[in-house]
Amino acid sequence: QVQLVESGGGLVQAGGSLRLSCAASGRTFSTYAMGWFRQAPGKEREFVAAIRWRSDSPYYADSVKGRFTISRDNAKNTVYLQMNSLQPEDTAVYYCAAARGVVLITTIFGYDYWGQGTQVTVSS
Repeated sequence: QVQLVESGGGLVQAGGSLRLSCAASGRTFSTYAMGWFRQAPGKEREFVAAIRWRSDSPYYADSVKGRFTISRDNAKNTVYLQMNSLQPEDTAVYYCAAARGVVLITTIFGYDYWGQGTQVTVSS
């Protein structure tokens, strides 16, 4: 069992930055692929970024490519999402997720565990 706790959300002006953190419990964190998703009001949960256990070849949604960076520190059981040049359309609840496998990690179907989410609000 893996428990995930997100932090770092908040209110920021357009053009600003935030860094989200996701702390994971469990001794096997380093073997999991990790992902970030977001869900805006009235919309489906969508993929943002993912990273495999070796931190190579991260994946990004086209909408955040070049602005967001996913990283992980296996020694700290933590995955991060650095978000720069934030825009109002980035406003959503952001969720961290963990996957035992590496299949479908750019979709919600690839993940086995989810955090409770953290709100990110970008004002114009």
